[in-house]
Amino acid sequence: MQLIRKLLPYLFTIIFILFLTGCQPRYGAAAYLVKRVSDGDTIRVVNAKGDEFTVRFACVDAPEIPHSVKERASQSRVDVDQFKWGLQAQQRLQKLIHQGGDRVNLTITDSDRYGRKVSEVRLSDGTLVQEVLAREGLALVYTPYLKNCPSAAVVERAATKAQAQHRGVWSDAQFVAPWKYRSAKK
Repeated sequence: MQLIRKLLPYLFTIIFILFLTGCQPRYGAAAYLVKRVSDGDTIRVVNAKGDEFTVRFACVDAPEIPHSVKERASQSRVDVDQFKWGLQAQQRLQKLIHQGGDRVNLTITDSDRYGRKVSEVRLSDGTLVQEVLAREGLALVYTPYLKNCPSAAVVERAATKAQAQHRGVWSDAQFVAPWKYRSAKK
């Protein structure tokens, strides 16, 4: 009995340590530092080796932002509307990235024709960035990238809910989907 009393504090210490090690965050420390938020669905990252590359979000397509002086000066209703939502998506993404300590985890699934890595993007706490943007109506489900999106069903549910609740771009009857907007600009 006396031996058990002597060993009891050690046993509790071992159980406590095992409990703590079993409670590690699911996604751990984020592996990529975000250097720049290019728009609402594209970021520039650097890995631990110093390799820098561009990431295009799987699952979604965010509204466009103005890239040229001519676009910034445009008074076209379609341009103004697209860029208004595009800038909101970019700002929301910047806020999310900053809240995540400017670091993300990637699940790279493909490369696109521009050499960008197509990827799911998660904050260090596991938050799927595409889901947040879709839920807030700041990104739309992009069918061509769904095949490269392990969490497609989650993002589609978030987008459907945003549409039903008229959130973000879904509150704007004049909004043109980004892929239609780009196609019209060619």
